[in-house]
Amino acid sequence: MYAVVAIQISNVLNIRKCRQLLALPIRFSDSDELFLESGPDQFVYVFQYGVVAFFNHNSREINAFVKTLAPEARDWEDHELSETMKVLIEPGVDRVAFDHVTLSDFNAEAIRLVMLNTSQSVALDKYLEITDQLLSETSGYIHTLEQHGRLNISGKRLKQFIGHVLKIKNQISENLYIFDSPDITWENEALNRLNASLKQTFDLKDRYRYIYERTAIIKEDLELFKDIMDHRESSKLEWIIIALILVEVVDVFAIRILELF
Repeated sequence: MYAVVAIQISNVLNIRKCRQLLALPIRFSDSDELFLESGPDQFVYVFQYGVVAFFNHNSREINAFVKTLAPEARDWEDHELSETMKVLIEPGVDRVAFDHVTLSDFNAEAIRLVMLNTSQSVALDKYLEITDQLLSETSGYIHTLEQHGRLNISGKRLKQFIGHVLKIKNQISENLYIFDSPDITWENEALNRLNASLKQTFDLKDRYRYIYERTAIIKEDLELFKDIMDHRESSKLEWIIIALILVEVVDVFAIRILELF
């Protein structure tokens, strides 16, 4: 029995730099992914969004790779954002279960699919944590608005918040190609079935939609905050204009009165 271990070790990883640091035989590489053969029946899969997956490596080997790629990272056992999937080889059987995958033979591309989907599951956990934090902060502002009838956030902070939410939303769209099938599945029906089964087992599509909908709710709330703030600024400007007009009127009356005397 083998095991796939996927860990979130950083917010982002530079694929070109990782290729240089690891210097292992490359099975597949592009700007977002790096699939390496790290030894006999061993693989390492690096993703631009900060997740690294390991196949058939012990804890000592995994920690050595993690320290090479991210020296400041903790040992993988201490990472909360991680997931393990067992892989069994049983001739004539291809099956995906809750905590393990059974493959009919030792197929590097099939193993790569297991590593890919396990890694995307970890990345979804990361983005779920981020959106939970953002939604909690947004709810705090909504509570203040409900209780006191005012928005307790500065214009600069609101703009930074909106920028952060848009950045996260773009990262999710760019990094998690949940609805796209890898090229290796296009011409291989068995691999296509395996990929579909893995997505269903990890519940990737529903989790992705859930996170994306939450970011949309947060974005909608922030747009409402912006409208309220714009209205507040507009009201201030109107009062300033009124005050200036009153000053001008008073000044004119004062001049007229002085002329009379």
